[in-house]
Amino acid sequence: MKRKKLAFTLMELLIVLGIIAILVALLIPALTMVRNMAKETQQKAQLTTIEMGLTAFKNDYGDYPPSHGCDYSNNPPNPDYSYCGAQTLAEALVGWDLLGFHPNSAWRWDGQDASNNLVYDSTKPDNLKQRKGPYLELATANVFRLGNSSGTADDGLFKSSVIGGLYGDRYVICDVFTVRRMTIGSGSAVKTIKAGTPILYYKANTSSKIFDPNAPSNPDTQATHIYNAYDNFYPINVLKSVTVDGSSGSKPHLFGGVPKNLYKLDCGEEVSGTYIYGIRDSKITTIPWPHRPDSYILISAGADGLYGTSDDIRNF
Repeated sequence: MKRKKLAFTLMELLIVLGIIAILVALLIPALTMVRNMAKETQQKAQLTTIEMGLTAFKNDYGDYPPSHGCDYSNNPPNPDYSYCGAQTLAEALVGWDLLGFHPNSAWRWDGQDASNNLVYDSTKPDNLKQRKGPYLELATANVFRLGNSSGTADDGLFKSSVIGGLYGDRYVICDVFTVRRMTIGSGSAVKTIKAGTPILYYKANTSSKIFDPNAPSNPDTQATHIYNAYDNFYPINVLKSVTVDGSSGSKPHLFGGVPKNLYKLDCGEEVSGTYIYGIRDSKITTIPWPHRPDSYILISAGADGLYGTSDDIRNF
C-alpha cells in the first residue's frame, strides 16, 4: 500500500499568509497608537517635572525666570531676543554651565552680570557655593546645547554657535520626541543619541492686561503684552530655515515645515500651517485672553518636531 504524504497545498499556504497579513495590518496601527500615547504621557510627565523645578526656583528667588535675555551693550539695556526663552529656562533650572543657577545672573548669553563680570566662574569654590540647583536631574533632563562653536561632533544640535542671529552656544531642554540623531563626545567616547526639539518657555507679564493675537510685528510693542511672542522668535521663525551645519539653504534641517506667524497666537487649531499654538484661551469669548496669564507657558513641538501643529504638548 502506498502511504499518502501530508503537506500544505499552495492554496492553503496562501490563505494562511493572507490571514497573517490581515492580523499584522490590524496590529501595527494599534501598536503605533499605544507607542504615541506612551510618548505623549512621557512628555506630559517631563513638563510636570519642569513645572516642579520652576516652582522651586520661584520659592528661592521670588519669581519665575524671564523668557528672554537682556542686551547690556545698550544703555539702558534692551531685551535680547537672541537669548531666547528656551535658553533662559535651561539657565534657571540647570545653570548656564549646568552647575546650577547663580543669583547675580543678568540673563545674558555670555554668563555675565550687568557690569560685564562673569558670574558663572566654576573655577572659584565660593562661586559654586552661591549657586542654587540644578532643579532638574541632569541624567534625565534632556539638556543639550543648541549649537556649538567648534563645528565638530559635540552635544550641540547645530554645528554653529550663532544660528540665524540666535546665540546658539547655550543650553536648551529638549522634549522626549526623537527628531534627529546626533553624536556627542570625541575619540573612543563618541556615541550616538536621540534628541528632540527645545521646550519653548514664555513668562507672563502679570502687570499687563494687554493681549492681542493680531499684535504688530514690533518687539517693543509686543513686550508690553501679557505674553511676548518674540521671546522664542528665533527657535521658531529662524531655525526652520537653518541646516544642521548652521548654513541656510534647502538641505534637511531640524525644525522644518511651513513658516509660523508668531503674531497670530491662536487658541489651538492650526489654520493652513500659519498659526503657532498656544496662548489664546478659547473658553473666554468676550475678549482675546491667554492661557495661564499669571504664570508661564511651556510648549513641546510633539512627534513631528514642528511648533504649532496638532500634536504639540503644552502645560494647559
